[in-house]
Amino acid sequence: MTADNSSSGRLIELDALRGIGAIAVVLFHLTTRFPEIFPNADHIPVRFWAGEYRVLLFFAISGFAIFFTMDRLKYASDFIVNRMSRLLPAYWVAMCLTLAFVHFGDVKPLQIPLLPTLANLTMLQSYFYLPAVDGAYWTLEVEIGFYASMLCIWAVLGFGRLERVALGWLALRWLMYFWQDMPSRVAAVLVLQYVPFFIIGMLFYRIWSGQRSWQAQIPFFAAALSTVLAIDGVDMALAGCGLILIFWAALAGGLRFLCVRPILWFGSISYSLYLVHQNIGFVIMLKAHEAGLGHWSGFALALMIVVLLAWALNSWVERPAGRAIGQYWKSWKAGREHATAARQALSG
Repeated sequence: MTADNSSSGRLIELDALRGIGAIAVVLFHLTTRFPEIFPNADHIPVRFWAGEYRVLLFFAISGFAIFFTMDRLKYASDFIVNRMSRLLPAYWVAMCLTLAFVHFGDVKPLQIPLLPTLANLTMLQSYFYLPAVDGAYWTLEVEIGFYASMLCIWAVLGFGRLERVALGWLALRWLMYFWQDMPSRVAAVLVLQYVPFFIIGMLFYRIWSGQRSWQAQIPFFAAALSTVLAIDGVDMALAGCGLILIFWAALAGGLRFLCVRPILWFGSISYSLYLVHQNIGFVIMLKAHEAGLGHWSGFALALMIVVLLAWALNSWVERPAGRAIGQYWKSWKAGREHATAARQALSG
């Protein structure tokens, strides 16, 4: 059964792409990353495709999807609360689950000291050069930097000339390339290493929303791709071309066949799955090996448990907490506006 874009006012194919990307990330970490970190552990004789390409898909999707929130933005505080309610509750619970698995599993290579653990509660640990509770969390730094950058663009310049702003952002990527001593925190906050891929998603949103035509966006796609080609090499430029083809197919309706319930379901739990899959999966496979289970049984057990945990985290924490915080924020704002109007009426 497929989903219909028109019923939701959004590009459903992106949810399917999230699902495929989430599955790919889990398979990569449990098949390829696991034996890299634990070379002496028993592991399945399969290596899932390595590289950063799956992550680039998520960054492009973020570049597209952020406008579903920002196009309705009235105050910066609304955006901050929206992102915090979306990210933090599930992240905190996933942190606790991961710490518990690593501690009770007694897996020393995955343990970190107390101070970095506490710093992880902020989700900003990498800006202080501290290790993450789970190595997969590195992309959170990139996402937070992107959100901060987009919020500043919205507040200072607006989105009316977004493409020209994108050219300026790409110019900063070139500055980072030539200025080897650029402060790493500045580069991280401005997501300069990955900004061309976020921009690809942003350009496609402008096309999908009817704000720009294909022809008008071609020079900006070319600018993003040429930046990647010159700085990051042919492989990454080909990945950028692949992303453009994927988004083009999505906008043209060529990816409708992906919009089936199982894939869309994985897309709906993709954030929770990202939070719980790596270290927890590693611990399960290590303990399965110690218990005498074969590598395929350990892999299947880890896959099943992390998917179930992701479903539970999404169902019982991520979605209800996001709704509750959003409703509280709306209620609080309404009360504040009512009190302000009442004071103005009395003073008048």
